[in-house]
Amino acid sequence: MLIEFAVSALVTLVVVVDPLGLVPTFLAVTHGLPETARRQVAWRACLIAVAILAGGALIGDWLLRALSITLPAFRIAGGLLLFSIASEMVFGVRTARQTMTAEQALDEHVRNIAAFPLAIPLMAGPGAITATVLLAGRGDGDVTRLGVLLAVVTIVILACLVVFVGAATIGKWLGPTANSVLSRLLGVLLAALAVQFVVDGVRAVMSG
Repeated sequence: MLIEFAVSALVTLVVVVDPLGLVPTFLAVTHGLPETARRQVAWRACLIAVAILAGGALIGDWLLRALSITLPAFRIAGGLLLFSIASEMVFGVRTARQTMTAEQALDEHVRNIAAFPLAIPLMAGPGAITATVLLAGRGDGDVTRLGVLLAVVTIVILACLVVFVGAATIGKWLGPTANSVLSRLLGVLLAALAVQFVVDGVRAVMSG
């Protein structure tokens, strides 16, 4: 069961965060910066993102209780949100919106591009935070599962760091066609995971 939870968490967060899909945005945001500055941006963005997602895993459930929001209701809402993101990925809307966000950040001379738009909302956006809270809820307060989830969050963000460091090479290797196909395949997988979240939430409501 622990292995199944770890695999489920890893697949969910990899699909939602989509490290490879962030390559075009990272290249656009850091265009013209020297290699040293690019690495600093990559490190800072990943540290901010992992802190936000870890916070969601640790206190997300408590926050829901404080706001009198049941976990099944959050599962349904989160599943719908993830499905929305998946549909954008399948139809190519998400990539266009990410690029637009990056261009706006450059035009407005955002002081810290590591925090915005890289860490928020592209890496630790609503979808990733929702997925993390939902996965933490599946752990039912088990410290071991929570530790596994935090490890998975760290692994996914480290994957983003590796992708950012090698962004220029990866962008040339994949090409626009491969990037588009990969994004759509991940979108279909995310849609299935989102539907499962909604089904789990509805079942919990019906049984409760």
